[in-house]
Amino acid sequence: MQPTAHVDTFSRDHLPPEAQWPDMLLDNPDVAYPARMNCAVELLDRAIEAGHGERPAIWSDIDGKPQATTYAELLALVNRSAHVLVEDMGLQPGNRVLLRGPNTLQMAIAFLASLKAGLVVIPTMPLLRAKELKQIADKAQVCAALCDVRLTEELARCMDPADEFFCEGLKQVRYFHDEAPGDGSPGTLETLARAKPANFTACDTASDDVCLIAFTSGTTGMPKGCMHFHRDVIAMCDLFPRYILKPTAEDVFCGTPPLAFTFGLGGLLCFPMRVGASTVLIEKLTPALLLDTIQRFRATIVFTAPTFYRQMAPLAAQYDLSSLRKTVSAGEALPQATRDLWRDATGIEMIDGIGGTELIHIFVSSAGADVRPGSIGRAVPGYVVQALDNDLQPVAPGVTGNLAVRGPTGCRYLADERQSVFVRGGWNLPGDAVSIDADGYVFYQARSDDMIVSSGYNIAGPEIETVLMQHPAVAECGVTGVPDELRGQVVKAFVVLRPGFNASDALVSELQNFVKNAVAAYKYPRLIAFIDALPRTETGKLKRSALRLL
Repeated sequence: MQPTAHVDTFSRDHLPPEAQWPDMLLDNPDVAYPARMNCAVELLDRAIEAGHGERPAIWSDIDGKPQATTYAELLALVNRSAHVLVEDMGLQPGNRVLLRGPNTLQMAIAFLASLKAGLVVIPTMPLLRAKELKQIADKAQVCAALCDVRLTEELARCMDPADEFFCEGLKQVRYFHDEAPGDGSPGTLETLARAKPANFTACDTASDDVCLIAFTSGTTGMPKGCMHFHRDVIAMCDLFPRYILKPTAEDVFCGTPPLAFTFGLGGLLCFPMRVGASTVLIEKLTPALLLDTIQRFRATIVFTAPTFYRQMAPLAAQYDLSSLRKTVSAGEALPQATRDLWRDATGIEMIDGIGGTELIHIFVSSAGADVRPGSIGRAVPGYVVQALDNDLQPVAPGVTGNLAVRGPTGCRYLADERQSVFVRGGWNLPGDAVSIDADGYVFYQARSDDMIVSSGYNIAGPEIETVLMQHPAVAECGVTGVPDELRGQVVKAFVVLRPGFNASDALVSELQNFVKNAVAAYKYPRLIAFIDALPRTETGKLKRSALRLL
């Protein structure tokens, strides 16, 4: 590793031993970066040098009207804010700073300014409560936070010595408003920044200095902190976007994933900045509002989850989507029925992808003519994927195995014994059951721990969901296994009905027969429950663990 620029070396000190890292595929001109690199400089300053200074960088919705912040304006705002972090807050390179806010211009400024100052950024979802914030802050030994002023309540508990969720190491918080320059409140980040110079000398970080600790959702226990270097942030911009998405400076990005989620960080901030494009940052979007955003901002590229595409498809004809060129789906399995529904509604072939917080972004995908029905796609150039058995041996084409990945990014957990579970034999093992055909196309089956085993048969819940969603009565569904004395597990489907359809025993039988006629009969859901809504995470993923409790 290169000599660190960090004064506070906590992050480097708490990386897993290099022997526990995955094999890193860095002998690749696409990711041949210099030894010293600050990713905020690569994203923002380089855009200015490339002549994009007067082009829009970030679009905001101010009182219902589009408002652009140019690259030159963004650079000045970021530099001024970096001065506040260093001079007013006294933060030193390597200090961990927690970010708390929705998708706004000021959240993007706080993120980029922290990176430029050599800090280690820990973005968090807006809906996290004090208990969850404490878990993150304590594990990463966070010393400061930057927080949207509307999200003070839960973070304030972490600052209160009398509260059970007090974080002893969290010494200071600076608040910001939803849009710079804010309302002029004294002491806020944007108010202090106004008095600072528009120039800032970026911290001379090593390309392998940690700059981001992205925490997983913690749905399987304590959240895991995924440590990423400056070079990792740029690598995610130089592979999937370059070879699959192929954006240009003329593109306008928009979508729903939070910037605190690496899917959103890449798709709604880093990818557009890498090519001098613009992005629309809006806090809360419904399917109708996302369609309206595409229409009003003339968006060309959209990132969201399969659920949104399915809900937007029947509404699409009501909006002018003529600007839209590409739509990216990730976060959970994309059912073929949703892909077909979206293509029928818009004429656009979905770009599906599988990625993960541990590898920072998408590593399997295909677009356009390379799309193969039922498949997520192939390994993004720069990555290698295989399906392995439990002994880490390759399985035959078409046989289900454990997804294994190698590339220029990979899992490095913050002081976590689960490193040896995710990384084995030099492979990243995300925990997905897949089959890979002779042409390298990856077919998703299920999360490895979500595979339903009934009477000795392996049944993938997403396959049954795909079938059920082709029935005209089904708006959404989730499938999981439930204990059964005779079979070990049986398949249970939770179904949200479309308007005009009513739950009944007759409909249960109809849906069961519908599945039997489409796939092997042993896979049909022996139990069906009708519910009003599926439990989902803030990022739109189906919470199968919550389904099992219903």
